[in-house]
Amino acid sequence: MAAAAQHPNIKLYTYAEVTEVSGYIGNFEVTIKQKAKSVDHNKCTGCGTCWEKCPTKVDSEFDLGLGKRKAIYIPFAQAVPNKPVIDRTTCRQFTKGKCGVCQKVCPTGAIDYDQQDEYIKEKVGAIIMATGYDLFEWEKVYGEYGYGQYPDVITGLHFERMASASGPTGGKIIRPSDGKEPKTVVFIKCVGSRDDQKGKSYCSRACCMYTAKHAHQVLEKIPGAQVYIFYMDVRTAGKMYEEFYAKTLEDGAQYIRGRVSKIYPLGDKLIVRGADTLAGVPVEIEADLVVLATAMVPAKGSEEIAKIVGFSLDKDGFFQEAHPKLGPVETTTGGVFLAGACQGPKDIPDTVAQASAAAAKVIGLLSKDQLAAEPIVSQVNEALCSGCELCKPICPYKAIDMKKITERVHGKVIERTVATVNTSLCQGCGACTVACRVGALNLKGFTNEQLLAEVEAICL
Repeated sequence: MAAAAQHPNIKLYTYAEVTEVSGYIGNFEVTIKQKAKSVDHNKCTGCGTCWEKCPTKVDSEFDLGLGKRKAIYIPFAQAVPNKPVIDRTTCRQFTKGKCGVCQKVCPTGAIDYDQQDEYIKEKVGAIIMATGYDLFEWEKVYGEYGYGQYPDVITGLHFERMASASGPTGGKIIRPSDGKEPKTVVFIKCVGSRDDQKGKSYCSRACCMYTAKHAHQVLEKIPGAQVYIFYMDVRTAGKMYEEFYAKTLEDGAQYIRGRVSKIYPLGDKLIVRGADTLAGVPVEIEADLVVLATAMVPAKGSEEIAKIVGFSLDKDGFFQEAHPKLGPVETTTGGVFLAGACQGPKDIPDTVAQASAAAAKVIGLLSKDQLAAEPIVSQVNEALCSGCELCKPICPYKAIDMKKITERVHGKVIERTVATVNTSLCQGCGACTVACRVGALNLKGFTNEQLLAEVEAICL
């Protein structure tokens, strides 16, 4: 849940996760697990005294291990709110029962070691999924690149943090192994992308352009540097992308069309063996640093959160949109929208455009007094329904529930259970009609009787 924290009607939950979602479009109830931060954010001013004095240093997740953070920390400089949390798995107060430095130095008394997890329920009208992406774990399958054992073989995201002025090296490009400035840098594209054998079959889209940007940064920051880029194809589909690619070539980057077959260390160098398929010759380069453009894959936990909210995934594990052209930001569950790389690999301009579209869809939805329901939805013939509940687990949209009804049979009033359909959730897929053994469920406009009448009409 993300929004502008300044708006008075917006609640911002940080260090939290969604554990349950119920309800339907315009009337969702979301259960949020607010994890214990061990810091009272109502008292904390974000002065920084606590993390300056904290004696514990561990690898920073945001810097992918290139830098360090404290046990009490802010994940990154632009985090909102700009107030710290305590990592209880590394904090000495929690692991050894002694330290308490942050509590002693905090001028506002905001440190609370006894804080507990809290479960909060919120009613919302719509949900936007924006869970982002993770990097493909190339270290597990690409043995020819060293299985991640060579410190000077890094990913594009590592390079991005290294080249950032706010990164662990202050923007200086170095070799992680010895801190020296690399003079020869090799970039390898499509590591895990477009690889049916070891990786993913799809193109990750952003890799061509961020590799060109990284190559440009090396040539700009390191005088006399040599840059080699191994590629399968160069895809520059966005506005001014082709021009930027051409500028990178003019700056001196050497593009080699071919795959790399092996990387191995030799002294303080990395030997990169590959092939130039255009020239038809083998290539061997002595590199100081190798940067891999790894595939974008669904964020960890995507499958679980999709089940909780109630919509489907595509074959690659990304969130499935309602229609690739007519409904690119909607899902098959009404009131649930998609934004960013959770729906598939994309770059920043596409992500911003999709986020704007999702926001506009939510505004359009919540600005109406009434909602137009789907005309083709399931309906229950209560006279036939036996209350067996076989239809309930079959429904992918959680649209079927059970209810009690009373009726008079042979002069006696009896109570029994029948199915009921929430038309706000039902998408008219028809799965329940097939599962119903007694034929109590039908689709409006596509009943069994109507379909049989059509067949009979054709046969006449």
